[in-house]
Amino acid sequence: MTMRQRLSLSGTGHGDLTFRALLAACALAVPVLLLALVIELVSGSRLAIREFGLQFLTTSVWDPVAGQFGAFPLIMGTLLTAVLALMMAVPLSLGVAIYLTEFAPQWLRRPVATTIELLAAIPSVVYGLWGVFVLIPILRTSVFPLLRDSLGFLPFFKGVIYGPSVLSASIILTIMIMPFIMSVSREVLLAVPNGQREASLALGATRWEAVRTVIVPYARSGILGAVILGLGRALGETMAVTMLIGNRHDISTSLFAPGYTMAAAIANEFSEAATPMHYASLTYVALVLFVITVLVNAAARLLIWRVTQAGRGKGR
Repeated sequence: MTMRQRLSLSGTGHGDLTFRALLAACALAVPVLLLALVIELVSGSRLAIREFGLQFLTTSVWDPVAGQFGAFPLIMGTLLTAVLALMMAVPLSLGVAIYLTEFAPQWLRRPVATTIELLAAIPSVVYGLWGVFVLIPILRTSVFPLLRDSLGFLPFFKGVIYGPSVLSASIILTIMIMPFIMSVSREVLLAVPNGQREASLALGATRWEAVRTVIVPYARSGILGAVILGLGRALGETMAVTMLIGNRHDISTSLFAPGYTMAAAIANEFSEAATPMHYASLTYVALVLFVITVLVNAAARLLIWRVTQAGRGKGR
């Protein structure tokens, strides 16, 4: 065996070393880019941080003329629309994924799965236009009055119906994140070994009991990952939410009232920021959105890790 062959087998040839160095550079580029992003956000928002501090997160005044800025309504609008979208999207998405993997006939599974994947590729501005011209008129004339008449005793469904509102933005977010959650959940459920299904059915369980007691618990870490993927999309969505939420810097208990999100505020006002303080405040908002996204994803990773460890412990 020649020296070149020995180096090739041991992975120390010139080609292997070059490829390994290239992969290492690509891996190191990710934290470097992340660090550069953080530095730029902190640098751009330094003026607002020095002026408002942490009170920026708890105050509600947003007056570019007076130079007073507070992001509390933006933070609440972002979290509220994302949480409402998850509450509506997760049951529907998981139900569709379970149906496609466990109950649907074979001739139906592939066309529906392909359609779901195509829905995930539609640009958000298209969803926004559809929401403005189709969804909002239906909600304003039919759905919202019905909710107010039947659930008006709750503060969330009281007040004037405008059309563009927090609930409208949450519904369009639900439609947008469902394809992601459905696709990932379907792949996770398909990855469950057939032995798990067959063992459950052999013990006398029905198809639904097998899904509820064996298949879904086996795939729960992957399903949690799908939910977090949808949450990340909901937190950062800009155009569709901007077009449907009403863009009013205010907090209301009614879901029929207009609201505002951090991403929508940045998209609407960044190009029109006339003062250094306005620019710094919008960059501060971007920094807060970045921190919230990182914290949510870190908490999700920790949750998935705990669920996986607990499942392994039970398996032993």
